[in-house]
Amino acid sequence: MRQDIIREIMDNAPVRRFMIQTNGTLLGSLGAEYTNRFETILVSIDGPEELTDLNRGKGTYRRIMDSLHAITSEGFGGEIIGRMTVTEDTDIFDAVRYLAGNTDFSFQSIHWQLDACFSKDSNRPAFPDWLTTCYNPGIHRLLRFWRDMMEETGVVQRWYPFLSTTNDLLVGRPAKLRCGAGHSNYAIMTDGSIGPCPVMVGMKEHYAGHINSSSPGDLLEIPISGPCTTCDVRDFCGGRCLYSNITNPWPDERRILVCESVRNLFIGIQEILPDIRRLLKSGKISAEGFLHTRYNGCEIIP
Repeated sequence: MRQDIIREIMDNAPVRRFMIQTNGTLLGSLGAEYTNRFETILVSIDGPEELTDLNRGKGTYRRIMDSLHAITSEGFGGEIIGRMTVTEDTDIFDAVRYLAGNTDFSFQSIHWQLDACFSKDSNRPAFPDWLTTCYNPGIHRLLRFWRDMMEETGVVQRWYPFLSTTNDLLVGRPAKLRCGAGHSNYAIMTDGSIGPCPVMVGMKEHYAGHINSSSPGDLLEIPISGPCTTCDVRDFCGGRCLYSNITNPWPDERRILVCESVRNLFIGIQEILPDIRRLLKSGKISAEGFLHTRYNGCEIIP
């Protein structure tokens, strides 16, 4: 963590709010006078200690926990989002519930992203079977658990892939790319160029402007294309990922597999939607429970 650069930006940038995405291991050393100014902190953590350390190195989980205890003890009151990378070693049902309810540090907000690997020659033969037999059924179990928690507690758990997706289905609102890439959320490159997504470094043909010559209202919108434009769940996912839409990093069978995971989420939410409407009508839960800050580093669609 380049703490000097973070402090310089926070001391001088004329912005309304700050967010940071971090592995969390050095957060406690930044200083409360800076840490407490963040509206949101996204921390990379994948579930229990064994799983997180498997993905990120031995001892990482404990270092994250130490940092989180340090910043909360020094007064941090913003949102802390546990940001998971989901791989073939992940049981999504168990991992999310662990982060939400463990005794080390219970995350009030959780997001997860599939590690589908942006590579045509990815050697991961277990991925298709894991996705269809473990991850997709796990999402349905997790959605039912999410609904049951609303029934029992009257609280909508802040699990980002479920929040605005459910809210939009409730009100019948179509979505553009839910991460905001290329239409509402842009990345400033180190040379001042404005790209539609932080991943799209060097893809200059898709840049939307430059900080020296562009204003926010004039930035080019970068549309999705290809199979996404005719997909029957496009209004639900918005196209999933602009980068993968443009670069086509997977063979067709892998792309279809990933898209089916989105359809699985769509179907799962639809199945519990009548219960959520009933809970809203009864006053057990509030529509405000599904709201969150948009474009805060959570892609929404895993």
